[in-house]
Amino acid sequence: MQPSFHFILVIGELMGLKNKSQKALNMNKKLLSLAVAAILVSHAHAQEDKSGAGLAIDKREATAEKAEANAVEKIEVVGMRSPFGATKTNTPIVELARTISIETALDLKQKGVLNLSQSATYMAGVTGESYGYATRVDSISSRGLSIPRYRDSIQELFGSYNSTRAEIYTMEQVELLKGPASVLYGQGSPGGIMNYVSKTPTLGKGSEVVLSYGNSDRAQVGVDVNGSLSEDDKWMGRFVGIYRNADSQVDYVSDDTQVFMPSLSFMPSDDTTLTLIGLFQDTDSDTAAQFIPVEGTLLPLADGTYLPDQDVYAGEPGFNKFDTKSNQVTLLGEHLINDTTSLSFTALWRDGEADYHQAWPTFTGGTRYLNAYVGAPVAPTDTFVPRTFYQADNTFNQHAFDIRVNKGFVTGSFEHELLAGVQYQNVKTDANSAYYAGGGVLQGDFRYILDLANPEYTGAPEQAIFDAIYNDAPEQTVTDTGLYLSDQISYENWRVTLGLRHDRVDNDTGVTEQDDTQTSYSAGILYRFDNGISPYLSYAESFETVVGLDNNNNQLKPEEGRQYEAGIKYELSSIPGFITLAYYDIEVSNLPNPNGLPDEAAQQQGVTTIEGVELEGRVDFGQITAQFAASVMDAEDPNGFSLSAQPDSNASLWINYSPLELEALTVGAGIRYVGESVSENGVIRYDTPSYTLGDLMVSYELSDNLNLQLNVRNVTDKKYLTSCLFRGDCFPGVRRTVNASLTYSF
Repeated sequence: MQPSFHFILVIGELMGLKNKSQKALNMNKKLLSLAVAAILVSHAHAQEDKSGAGLAIDKREATAEKAEANAVEKIEVVGMRSPFGATKTNTPIVELARTISIETALDLKQKGVLNLSQSATYMAGVTGESYGYATRVDSISSRGLSIPRYRDSIQELFGSYNSTRAEIYTMEQVELLKGPASVLYGQGSPGGIMNYVSKTPTLGKGSEVVLSYGNSDRAQVGVDVNGSLSEDDKWMGRFVGIYRNADSQVDYVSDDTQVFMPSLSFMPSDDTTLTLIGLFQDTDSDTAAQFIPVEGTLLPLADGTYLPDQDVYAGEPGFNKFDTKSNQVTLLGEHLINDTTSLSFTALWRDGEADYHQAWPTFTGGTRYLNAYVGAPVAPTDTFVPRTFYQADNTFNQHAFDIRVNKGFVTGSFEHELLAGVQYQNVKTDANSAYYAGGGVLQGDFRYILDLANPEYTGAPEQAIFDAIYNDAPEQTVTDTGLYLSDQISYENWRVTLGLRHDRVDNDTGVTEQDDTQTSYSAGILYRFDNGISPYLSYAESFETVVGLDNNNNQLKPEEGRQYEAGIKYELSSIPGFITLAYYDIEVSNLPNPNGLPDEAAQQQGVTTIEGVELEGRVDFGQITAQFAASVMDAEDPNGFSLSAQPDSNASLWINYSPLELEALTVGAGIRYVGESVSENGVIRYDTPSYTLGDLMVSYELSDNLNLQLNVRNVTDKKYLTSCLFRGDCFPGVRRTVNASLTYSF
């Protein structure tokens, strides 16, 4: 078989779902001949496809499938793997000495996922909703650390609160590569990266319109139109669109958005594919995070009671807003040079902006309630808070490309899959703001205080106040150029991975210019036993630049991360299934000093340590499929305290049941446990309790073209907090979400 970037995966490699029922046959004839899930195949079959031009090969395969569609008795749902995925290679995940979690489009739909944060809630060792119900940003942590987000292997977001959130409906799948990844991606978090693969033109895949409605008056229309634009199928087009009008569980907070994502693919030959993607989004919203005080949420008020509504809106109607826009153009290219060599690239231009206004209970360093803070009854009740008013206009602009060559060759008894690449990105961010601390309370002005127990809104300060304190900050520019090399070596049942990368990073803050260079390394070894068990060991590094000087006027070093990981991957033989068990040890160094060295605050002697164990897997019993995950973590910051707002454990189970007696019906149920998290600073410690949530799904095919689905997340409407910070505020979790969708496929 000719090598290809697009090939069938084992279930563990994609962690997708397999459905053998006639219902799957009917649906996939209409919806998919491209990848959204996985089928179990033999190791030899998985080894057949190593590299190549995915869509070009897909074109030939889809043509043959189209001719034989009526004779097919068994549908193989194909998984999408490409150089635009998290690993940038076609090496099967079962052969990589790393941990990767993947949620396909089918997974996301079945679980009723409405945003990127929720896509991670069934992954081991991953926190999808660190800061509760949110509309500004998706706060996702892996192995105790915040991680960046990528689209099609290029980082998509820089800076803070300056662009739109990514929309799930634009994605084919979501991938989370855990642990340091600087060998492939340059500077970044030791916790890993999240990469999502865009929907692009696909031969043989149908189109659909999805109408959905849920509580909080969440109404959305999703359109996904895909098809050939020429008789010879050399030109393919796809359009993904979203229109949403939605309120939220927080009064006055909306989440309205419009997304237009057209894409065009040109396949001049079976060996070459060029795909151009446009993505334009306009969102009008407010921030759901209200920064409500610990007293009245986690802890009782002075009289022993709690706030009647922990989702109380502390902003100011007519003033608050979080309106964002983003535009991006991406060019993806794949070319099969010969049977052993291929070229691929990603090029991206993106810009974003945010008009951000918010009022919140003032951070005081102690109690946030006004009477208790000043020690006098200046407010009518003890539940009044002073409010800080904030305005910001933030922007960013990005240019980036990543060009890589895959080469397969043999030296003696060793087979090599070599990846060599160059990556460049230039990012400009600008953040200008006006910060009216306390809303005038410090000057004796109590006009804007708010009673959190019985809110009556006051209006916002005059615009002239903000104009007088407006801070026009300088534009900041970061330029990163990296050269990387990775080799996957196979010898009999052994798999060895070696990688290195050299980066040059230039930071210009508008005040200070700084140049850094860093070389990162990775290595891994795995042995594939014939019984499906594959033990492995790996080492990986990461770095992130720090701008500034130490006490000796020397340039600060980059923060450095390293990880040791050991695990076992098990590909079941008696039934389709795949299980991964991993232990990891992460150390992050060159951090600011711990509290014990207050006179050396600029020195880089702080170290964070993180250890954990993760279990993750999927098993297919025919009518029943199960996905499960569990993890425990022990982490300390440079002061010896627990990492703030990071749960010490999590566990989840999702089960789908497709009864043979009712081929049109699929039911799903899930349970999610998130452990306790701690936030402390040596004087204050807040323990946020663990919580357990249940989710349900019912899907019914009304006809070959029409599917009705109902999802309920947090089915018991449990009231809980995801985290509380030692600065004195808490983040309420996502309450019961009911969403019904009607999908018409054609």
